[in-house]
Amino acid sequence: MDFQQLADVAEKWCSNTPFELIATEETERRMDFYADPGVSFYVLCPDNGCGDNFHVWSESEDCLPFLQLAQDYISSCGKKTLHEVLEKVFKSFRPLLGLPDADDDAFEEYSADVEEEEPEADHPQMGISQQ
Repeated sequence: MDFQQLADVAEKWCSNTPFELIATEETERRMDFYADPGVSFYVLCPDNGCGDNFHVWSESEDCLPFLQLAQDYISSCGKKTLHEVLEKVFKSFRPLLGLPDADDDAFEEYSADVEEEEPEADHPQMGISQQ
């Protein structure tokens, strides 16, 4: 995928997250992202056909520890798309952004759809003797 296509993917991803794509550098194949309150990172995109992985990093000492999850994901087996990498970064930064953990969201959405049943009456029905 050429760099401009990757930048388009990044712009689309940003429209659904608090992040902004604040800079792109085609010669370095680098994209810089930022979100309030001071959460920043960049992605280095692999060259076409060279087989390298994406690389994520932050120059902010506060942000860097949160990228470990995304870095582990990228280095795991299998090719990753830019969208998959960005989603993992977003999940990593949720605590810094003041957002609940993504797994908590899924549980809340699921439990909101569950209908609560009426509790069964503890008393015996009339006309039926219990022994």
